[in-house]
Amino acid sequence: MTIKITLAQLNPTVGDINGNAKKITDLWDASDSDLIIFPELFLCGYPPEDLSNNAGFISALNNKITELQNHSKNCSAAAIIPTIWLENEEIYNAALLIENGEIAHIFKKHHLPNYSVFDEVRNYKSAPLPEPINFKGHKLGIMICEDMWYPDLPSHLHEKGAEVLISINASPYHTTKHERRQTVAQRCITQTQTPLIYLNMVGGQDELVFDGRSFILDNKGNTLLDGASFTDEITEVEINKSNIEILEQKPSDASLFDNEIYNALVIGTRDYVRKNGFSRVLLGLSGGIDSAIVAAIAVDALGKDNVHCVMMPSDFTSKESLEDAKECAENLGVKYDINSIKYAQQSFESLLPNLKGLAHENTQSRIRGTLLMALSNLTGAMLLTTGNKSEMAVGYCTIYGDMNGGYNPIKDVYKTNVYELAKWRNTVSKAIPERIITKAPSAELRPDQTDQDSLPSYDLLDDILFALIECDDTDCPNDVYDRIKDHPDTIKHVAHLLKINEYKRYQAAPGVRISTKAFGRDRRYPMTNHFTNTVEKP
Repeated sequence: MTIKITLAQLNPTVGDINGNAKKITDLWDASDSDLIIFPELFLCGYPPEDLSNNAGFISALNNKITELQNHSKNCSAAAIIPTIWLENEEIYNAALLIENGEIAHIFKKHHLPNYSVFDEVRNYKSAPLPEPINFKGHKLGIMICEDMWYPDLPSHLHEKGAEVLISINASPYHTTKHERRQTVAQRCITQTQTPLIYLNMVGGQDELVFDGRSFILDNKGNTLLDGASFTDEITEVEINKSNIEILEQKPSDASLFDNEIYNALVIGTRDYVRKNGFSRVLLGLSGGIDSAIVAAIAVDALGKDNVHCVMMPSDFTSKESLEDAKECAENLGVKYDINSIKYAQQSFESLLPNLKGLAHENTQSRIRGTLLMALSNLTGAMLLTTGNKSEMAVGYCTIYGDMNGGYNPIKDVYKTNVYELAKWRNTVSKAIPERIITKAPSAELRPDQTDQDSLPSYDLLDDILFALIECDDTDCPNDVYDRIKDHPDTIKHVAHLLKINEYKRYQAAPGVRISTKAFGRDRRYPMTNHFTNTVEKP
């Protein structure tokens, strides 16, 4: 006897219990499957963080679970609905098999991740190793995310007779994550000779973005399904013991770009803006590369009619920057204004007659930041800030100035990668003027200023930062080390800047995470710190 299973790669919102439940019931009502499966903690959204310990939140979830039990009486399919579960005063990351008005089985997560962006040991109780369930004559081994990554649990399920392993996940994206998932899944199959279904969440949540990319492997590790990335997708499969057949694969958006990093930035920005109740954004468009790529991301995330760009020239703004900003806005089709800060700057200079040097430069940035925040208040549009990871690392940004904003799409993107994304984006359609890509980058806060007046070339800077941040000093790849080893004084200077600017990063806007060492959730260094990093030979 075969069973039909629907895999729901969908996008929940943390705390939106009613909205998430509606996504469940909408699919449930329309399904002719035997079983529908949703991603990890779908009912509450992931990660709920300390909402997991909020009594009112737990009560609301319990009430909704009761409603879903009642709803299931009118559904032909059963459903595996992942949620927080309170049992004997312990809180679990769990999934409920609901069928015919009853909770037929409760799956509880065994392995709790407590590294990188995960703090599950803080919130949940580890459960014993689970047993497979017998569903309509088929033995299914259900794993919750991290459970797949340790060999004991898949082996245990196999030894207990599981014919198919099913892993339900809220696995956030970074640039090498999908390859790592595939490696772990292949190891599971080598251990168990059991086919594996991997179902992942999709969408943005604060700084995290989930890429979906659900997949199915047969008992020899061959790929039966390679799911869509960064979009909802409903997949229907038929299972006959250990055989899996793909019946239908329905992604909801086939118009995404062929660049996964860019897709991550677009989806992360779109969901942060919309899930926080905004429909429009604004940003300062300087005629530089960073604001240009953010403008493009914003348009691709929200549509050109929902993006407002503002150029705020000073006496040091070049004619070329004005032209480039205008051309970029016209290419993207967005609303574009020019608001000079000349008279505001003169007011500060009259109040502080000795205003000069760095203080004079930062005043310009803070005037612009104040102007943009005022426009945000006036229009109801969220302000996007535009600092890249290289600048955030070394403090080449002004706190309460160009760091102002509700979200930063390129917070985790190094400057050299910003240029790569800009060149790639122009292959899709003309967005960023060529001169923005080729000219020397400058904050234009004093005459003839360029970034390289106070920073090494971005190629060298980003290699050094990669060694200091991504590699934790001691795991630097040979090719990166060879490029930086002859610059010991520059390494020392960059490491010093990285250390002393931690306080700025603590106050920075959130932004899309695409690496394993993003500032914020991943890399957590103390603000008060007398240890300076070095780069060790690999």
